[in-house]
Amino acid sequence: GRQMAGRDMTAVRILIADDHTLMRQGLRQLCEGLGGFAVVAEAENGIQAVEQGRAEQPDVILMDIVMPDVNGVQAIRDIVGTTPLARIIALTMYRQEQYMLDAIRAGARGYLLKTVDARDLIAAIEAVQRGEYLIDPVIAARVLSEFHLPVQEWRIERLTESEMAVLRLVARGVENDQIAHQLNYSVYTVANRLRTIYEKLQVTNRTQAALYALRQGRVTLDEPPSEA
Repeated sequence: GRQMAGRDMTAVRILIADDHTLMRQGLRQLCEGLGGFAVVAEAENGIQAVEQGRAEQPDVILMDIVMPDVNGVQAIRDIVGTTPLARIIALTMYRQEQYMLDAIRAGARGYLLKTVDARDLIAAIEAVQRGEYLIDPVIAARVLSEFHLPVQEWRIERLTESEMAVLRLVARGVENDQIAHQLNYSVYTVANRLRTIYEKLQVTNRTQAALYALRQGRVTLDEPPSEA
């Protein structure tokens, strides 16, 4: 598509997964027209979403949570395993907290209601691409409360200073190669540190580790904005 003035020439690559053709077409038009993003693939069910994710390795995936066959939550879980760099935004029709909670537990960076305004959709895609999380404060509190049992308080104390340094960057949405660059580690070392962090915190993915760190107040997302 035509590049908008001032936009990075490498457009954000998007996969749209929704079982309604009209919804996919509408999302595609908004992403490409209003957002200037590149929609690289569409999927109409969870199985296709996982396959297209693996094949295209998109930057951002818009994932309908309620789909036939493999549902969106299971698809998110599979995609986090096979396409770890993709940032997933869960789409839902209803304020059904259970779906949203499940999506975030599975590794989604956040969720949007399908009633959302077009500009908010574009802003949300840009936000997750920058590494931010889009989680409604009420939902975040619910998810975080699960990690907040008294017996868990001491877990974060077991992290070494270098593990905390990695965790802080993870919580800000920084990817492994950039973490390695910033901390002067090899990518291999970062991956090993992450594995240890997950074990110590008893979590299974980046989103959970980040939420846990935020919940403990050891990490803040209010960093000074980086130069655009």
